[in-house]
Amino acid sequence: MNILQVEHLSKSYGEKVLFHDISLGISKGQKVAMIARNGTGKTTLMNIIAGIDAADSGKVTIRRDTRIAYLRQNPSFDPSKTVLDILFTGDNEFMNAIHYYEESLEKFRHEHNAANQRSLDQSISRMDALQAWDYETRVREILGRFGINDLSKPASDHSGGQIKKIALAGALIGSPDLLLLDEPTNHLDFEMIEWLEDYLSRESLTLLLITHDRYFLDNVCDTIVELENDALWQFKGNYSYYLEKKAERQVADELSLEKSTNLYRTELEWIRRMPKARGTKSKARIDAFDDLKEKVSRKTTEKQIKFDVSARPLGGKIIEVNNVCKKFGDDTIIDDFSYIFKRGEKIGVVGLNGAGKSTLLNIISGYLRPDKGNIVTGQTVVMGYYTQEGLQPVEDKRVIDIVKDVAEEISMKKGSLSAAQFLYHFNFSYAVQHAYFSALSGGEKRRLYLLLQLMRNPNFLILDEPTNDLDIFTLQVLEDFLAEFPGCLLVVSHDRFLLDKLCDHVFVFEGKGKIKDFYGNYTAYYQHRMREMKQQQMARARTYEPEVRQEKEKKSGNKPTYRQKQEFEKLESEISALETEKACVLSTLNSGETGSVSLHELSIRYGELEQLIEEKTMRWMELGEMMES
Repeated sequence: MNILQVEHLSKSYGEKVLFHDISLGISKGQKVAMIARNGTGKTTLMNIIAGIDAADSGKVTIRRDTRIAYLRQNPSFDPSKTVLDILFTGDNEFMNAIHYYEESLEKFRHEHNAANQRSLDQSISRMDALQAWDYETRVREILGRFGINDLSKPASDHSGGQIKKIALAGALIGSPDLLLLDEPTNHLDFEMIEWLEDYLSRESLTLLLITHDRYFLDNVCDTIVELENDALWQFKGNYSYYLEKKAERQVADELSLEKSTNLYRTELEWIRRMPKARGTKSKARIDAFDDLKEKVSRKTTEKQIKFDVSARPLGGKIIEVNNVCKKFGDDTIIDDFSYIFKRGEKIGVVGLNGAGKSTLLNIISGYLRPDKGNIVTGQTVVMGYYTQEGLQPVEDKRVIDIVKDVAEEISMKKGSLSAAQFLYHFNFSYAVQHAYFSALSGGEKRRLYLLLQLMRNPNFLILDEPTNDLDIFTLQVLEDFLAEFPGCLLVVSHDRFLLDKLCDHVFVFEGKGKIKDFYGNYTAYYQHRMREMKQQQMARARTYEPEVRQEKEKKSGNKPTYRQKQEFEKLESEISALETEKACVLSTLNSGETGSVSLHELSIRYGELEQLIEEKTMRWMELGEMMES
C-alpha cells in the first residue's frame, strides 16, 4: 500500500496549465526526486501534497497516522522569535504532546482524581508513542550539526541560509514518516550536504524532494519523476539511470515524430484532394488527421534555451588583488590575500558557510572596501555580478520593463535582439513578459536576474550561488555557456557537479582568514582533503601509541592484588544483576499497566541503572586489563 497517492491531479493559473490529470504513488521507504523546468509547477504540486494549496481537480491521499514534515523553498519566521521559539511552538505534534503532558502532570499534582489520572496516563502514552521525551536533546544535536548553537538568538539575527537550516532541522527532528523537501541543499556548505546525503540515505523515512543537485540525486534517490508537457513521467532508478532512459525516450520520440510528420504530409495531401462528399470512413480518417496535426504541432513548438550572448574583449590587465585583509569585529575573514587574474580562467570558491566567500566577492567587485591592501581593475574589464540575494526591484514592475531599464537592444554573438525578443529567446513568453515580477516563480526570478547580468555583455563574471532555484535543464545550458565563456569566471557554489565541470582551480577558505589556491576541480580537492585528514589521524595515532604502550607497561608492572581479583569477580555478578533489573524495568514501562506516579519513578530508576551499569562496566574493563597482564 502506498503511503502517498496522487490521483488525476490538475492545476492551472488562468490560461497557464501547470499539470493535467497526473497520478503518482509513493510507497513506504521510497526516495523520490521530482525534476522539471522552472515555472512548470514543481513547488505548486508539493504545496498541494502538503495541504497548503488546492488542486483544481483530483485528490491526494496520505495514509492515516502518517507524520509529515515539509521544508519549503523559502521558509520565513517571525523575526522576533528565537530559534527555540520557532522549533518549540506552533503546530508541532511533539510540542503539543509535551504541553499536554506538562498540563496533565500539573493538574494531577494539584488534585489526585480519576479524571486527572486518565488525562496523565493518556499524555504519557502519547509521549511514548512519539518518543518525545528527548525532543529538546535531538533539537540541539541536529542544530549543532548545522552550526547553530545559540538557540536564544532571534530569527532576525540569522541569515537567509541559517533560516533555511533552522527550517530543515525542524523538518528532520520530528522523525517524520513522509518528508517533503523543496531545494534542501540551498545555502548548505559541502560538509553539510554530504552529512544530509548520508542521513537521508540510511534513514527508513519516505522522501519526496525537489533539487537541482545532481550528485545529491544520484546518491540519495531511487526514483526520478519528471513533470513535462503537463504530464508526469516516472523512472525507477537514480539520476544517471534517468539520463540514460530519458535519452532513449527522446530518440524514440524523434523517430515517432519523424514518422508522424511523414504521415501528416500524406494525410494533408489526401485532405486537399478529397471530394466534398464524405462518408463514415472519411470522417474517421479526418478525425485521426486532426489528432495527428495536434501531435506534430505540439512537438515542433518545443524550444531550447541557449545563452549565446556575447562578451566584450579583455585587455592585458584584468584584476589584481594585493595583500587584502578584512575583519569583522575580532573575526579575521581574509588575511593577506593576493592574486592576479588571468584571461579565460575559471575559479571556484569553496569553504564553510560564514567563512568569507561572499566577502571576497564583494571586495573584488568593489561593493566592499578591504581594511588593508587594494584591488586594481583593468580598464577593459566589464563586470557582471550575480549576488546570492538575487534581484530586489524597488517596485513591482512588469518583467519587460525591468529588462528595458537595463537596455532596449541586447547584443548577441550574431546580431542583436530587442528586449521582448531577448526574453522570448530565453523562454519568457510574451504573456509572462507582461506579468509583474512578484508573479514569477522562484526559479523564473533567478533566471531573469541571471539574464540581466549577461545582457550587459560582461567579460568578468562573478557568480555567488547561481544554481539556487534554477532547474536542472537551465543549469545544463548555463554550464555549456560558462564552459565556452572567453572571459574570467569566479563562482561560489555548493553544486559539486558544476564546479567539477567548469573550474580549473579553487580558492579554499581554510579558516582564520587563510585562503589556499588549490589547482584542480572540487572532486580533486575533496580527495586531497580526505588524504590529508587520514594522514593527520595516522600522525595522531603514532603520537598517542607510545603513551598507550607506556601506560600498559606501567600497568603490567603492577600485578592485581587479591582484593582487586575479588572486586573483579564481584563486579561481574553485580553488572549481571543490574542488567536483569534494567530489562524488568523496561518491560514494565512498555506494558502500559502502571500508574503515572509509578511510571515516573520507574523512568528515574531506569536512568540510574544505565549510569550504574556504565560505571561498573568501565571499572570491570580496567581490572580486566590488569588480570590479562
